[in-house]
Amino acid sequence: MDERSSSSSIRHHRLLIVLLMVLLFGIIMIQYVCPSRSECQMLHHLGSWFKDGGATGPRSSGSNDIQDGLQRDPYIAEDGALVRFIPRFNFTQADLNRGVDFNIKGDDVIVFLHIQKTGGTTFGRHLVRNIQLERPCECHAGQKKCTCLRPGKKETWLFSRFSTGWSCGLHADWTELTSCVPSRMDSREAPETQLSRNYYYITILRDPVSRFLSEWRHVQRGATWRASLHVCHGRSPTLSELPSCYSGDDWSGCSLQEFMDCPYNLANNRQTRMLADLSLVGCYNVSTMSDEERWAVLLESAKRNLRGMAFFGLTEYQRKTQYLFEHTFNLEFIAPFTQLNGTRASSVDVPSETQHKILQLNRWDVELYEYARDLFLQRFQVARQQERRQARARRQQERRRLRGRLTTKQGRQLKPTESPRQPASRSAAAEEQFRAKAGGGNVETEVLLPDWWDQDENGTMEDYMNNVEQW
Repeated sequence: MDERSSSSSIRHHRLLIVLLMVLLFGIIMIQYVCPSRSECQMLHHLGSWFKDGGATGPRSSGSNDIQDGLQRDPYIAEDGALVRFIPRFNFTQADLNRGVDFNIKGDDVIVFLHIQKTGGTTFGRHLVRNIQLERPCECHAGQKKCTCLRPGKKETWLFSRFSTGWSCGLHADWTELTSCVPSRMDSREAPETQLSRNYYYITILRDPVSRFLSEWRHVQRGATWRASLHVCHGRSPTLSELPSCYSGDDWSGCSLQEFMDCPYNLANNRQTRMLADLSLVGCYNVSTMSDEERWAVLLESAKRNLRGMAFFGLTEYQRKTQYLFEHTFNLEFIAPFTQLNGTRASSVDVPSETQHKILQLNRWDVELYEYARDLFLQRFQVARQQERRQARARRQQERRRLRGRLTTKQGRQLKPTESPRQPASRSAAAEEQFRAKAGGGNVETEVLLPDWWDQDENGTMEDYMNNVEQW
């Protein structure tokens, strides 16, 4: 009887152990398959319940950060971004490595192309109020513009709404800025800086549907951009070239259907048009080519200009936008960017068929945004990889320094070509001669070993480009 009960107890213990192992394996798989809490919230709650032994008390934010991987890397699970990003487009290394030698003390100028309803106002305020500078911008209450001057000079390094104002027109586009900014800067500053000045163009893009809805709500509240010049080939468009969607002073109170039905609405594909060179399609004269051909040319021009820009950010990726700007210009922001998902556009309840119509109206912007998002995330990956390689190189240099540090009573210094694993032997006579030369004192020497130390840890850009780290 005792043997039977003992055998049954052993089987129960084994079964219990198997069940516990299966449970632990399930918890591990939950964290692996769903590393972000926002993606698999139910599973994460279940896994955390088992981890805490079913405790119902509140957990600290620090443990949540560790569980979600945010403490290890705050960029991975940002803003509901895909944990594993698969690139769709092939870019050159020159397109992906966007570090510039921005000299704020010299003659370099950052030019901000501000597209409506992309979060550009917030980013523009970051530029004048939130960058660590030797000479910060001077911003005073009640004044719309700040004074952003170079250290030791009375020259500005920033051309934007909050520094120079709308000097080239309200929300000037690529066509206007590239032809207007140099002459405006020349009129403001000394002639000797005109030839050496470098212009670094930057902008912010946004999901086309959200941007379109946000502009509609803005116009619905009475906003207009009548002060926009739309200059191309030295002149503004005529009324026949660019008709108005409304007859009164503004378009306040317009419905979403009315906003979508206007064929002249500049909100349609605004980002593509504002980033393209309009002179390639005859400016606002739509009779020069078919609509399909015209927009195809504009899209390719916008993509080309976007690749050539020093920097661009995405409204949906605030932390990555901050990181890439800092990496590109070697400038640092004082406070981190904040992702605000509760915008007016997000509060609009739009039926699926209406969303589909908006996507059709903005199909060129949709294609541009997908292209920009792919380039943006690939640039972020390359920048992070470079940062890790630099950190690894510093660690290797420190290890070489520590391994090469030798303390000897005789003051013997290791030669760079001599292997530290094979200490040289000396005869008694040679030892006495060396001791005599050293004066018999104790000398501590520091030696940097050759570069063949830790070579197996070094990586190349080609290795990375062939095996892109997924986020």
